[in-house]
Amino acid sequence: MSKRWKKRPDGSNWGEFGDDDQHGRMNLVTAERRLNALKEVKTGAVFCLSHPLHLPGGNVLNSGRHPPVFHPVFRPGGEVYFNLAMQETNPRFNDVGSDEAIMLYSQYSTHWDGFAHKGTMFDADGDGVEEKVSYNGFRLVDDAGRGLYGELGALALSVQEMAETGVQGRAVMVDLRHHFKDERVAVTYEMLEHVMKADAVTVEKGDILCLHTGLGELIREADGKLDNAIKTQCAVLDGHDKRLLEWISDSGVAAIAADNLAVERSSTLGLDPRMPHRGPQLPLHEHCLVKLGIHLGELWYLTELAAWLRKNKRSRFLLTAPPLRMPGAAGSPVTPVATV
Repeated sequence: MSKRWKKRPDGSNWGEFGDDDQHGRMNLVTAERRLNALKEVKTGAVFCLSHPLHLPGGNVLNSGRHPPVFHPVFRPGGEVYFNLAMQETNPRFNDVGSDEAIMLYSQYSTHWDGFAHKGTMFDADGDGVEEKVSYNGFRLVDDAGRGLYGELGALALSVQEMAETGVQGRAVMVDLRHHFKDERVAVTYEMLEHVMKADAVTVEKGDILCLHTGLGELIREADGKLDNAIKTQCAVLDGHDKRLLEWISDSGVAAIAADNLAVERSSTLGLDPRMPHRGPQLPLHEHCLVKLGIHLGELWYLTELAAWLRKNKRSRFLLTAPPLRMPGAAGSPVTPVATV
């Protein structure tokens, strides 16, 4: 095969950015579009769009992910290298040093989903047998099932590829919370269109779409002490709405970020009753990460920025949000910065 695939999933854009492309829709964030994004900076003020990495707190939102854990770093003599007076190792030194190791779950707090985060079972090579494939037909492991680090580590499509794009461009805020409050609603295309028209919001090719639902604010208010009610609060996109998925395809958005758990209804709530006999557990994830190469940002903090934008009758801003440049990683913590 000249390509990794002979067939691509319906509605996908595999190959449209090149047979070997691993950047997906971030290809649309061109130098010209970055220059246009800089024009959105009027005041020079910045907003940090991430939670502290120990939030949301506990593992109510996802039982498989846990807060950061600190581990000591030891000097050659066995001393813990934290608040260490270096005169203990050499009396001539007067400095004090600190270091640490941190065990991080890459998608626990504010993060990006890399393309390696989701794949699909699909007969891409046309032999009648489904295989595990991800965006643009890439496989995450070799034929023997080995990744970059043994059983782990994606050989392709890791967040390192996203980091290399710089992830800086024009972002557009859609303030769902202003219209739906903290109610759990599944936002369809029709509802999204209504909100955007009411707020005079337009999304153009190469923009990064940010969705303010208010869940990030509820997480801050809980201060690490969440209960199960948090799982069913605030708006989510309706991943089963075909018109919404078509709009995402047609709009040309480069990436989507939200302050809720999964952009769409979370898989931690169990099966959606509308799920077909066989299909993706998270249809919007499949549509974006697998078919179109659109990265998804989750658990961002957008409330302060959304309030400022509304007060100043704006919806656009410069966003800088590269993930960690970690080879093999399926997701990454991120500290997004909005400049207005």
